Amino acid sequence: MPGNLSVRESTAGDLEKIVDYFHTSTNDHLVRMGVDINKLPERNEWLQLLQEEYDEPMESKKFFFVTWLMDDLPVGHSSINKIIFGEEAYVHLHMWEAGERQKGNGAKFVALSLPHYFTNFKLKKLYCEPYALNPAPNNTMKKLNFEFIEQYETTPGYLNFQQQVNKWLLDVEKYKMLFKN
Repeated sequence: MPGNLSVRESTAGDLEKIVDYFHTSTNDHLVRMGVDINKLPERNEWLQLLQEEYDEPMESKKFFFVTWLMDDLPVGHSSINKIIFGEEAYVHLHMWEAGERQKGNGAKFVALSLPHYFTNFKLKKLYCEPYALNPAPNNTMKKLNFEFIEQYETTPGYLNFQQQVNKWLLDVEKYKMLFKN
């Protein structure tokens, strides 16, 4: 039975947990997510980059994180990047605790994360480009009524290898209709 689920904007203290998630994940898990292990930044360098970005005003952020909590304990995070303030961004989702994956909580956490993105960044469109061979995030997007746009090959982010991705979209009108605050 799932605990009490909540989401909050990530704190400076959460940044270390986010970096550690990537640095302590198994190679198999990273590859399933489409991460090129050789592109992971060195831990302290990455922490410094995240801290500098954390201190930027919302209108200037290149990426933004929220932390997922189960019974007030951090168990994962979601982030957006490729942010064009007032227009669009790309969402990512990561369950840190392996034992909590594939239990349906990812969709609940993403749904709780959406107001942070649409409200703080005044988004009109939120995209997701998960690795096509990773069923978990693709199922989550489908479950949340994101619209499937297309499948294509790309390198979706600076941590990724070239891969097939599925592009999903949730626009602000559909967000407001589905996730009334």
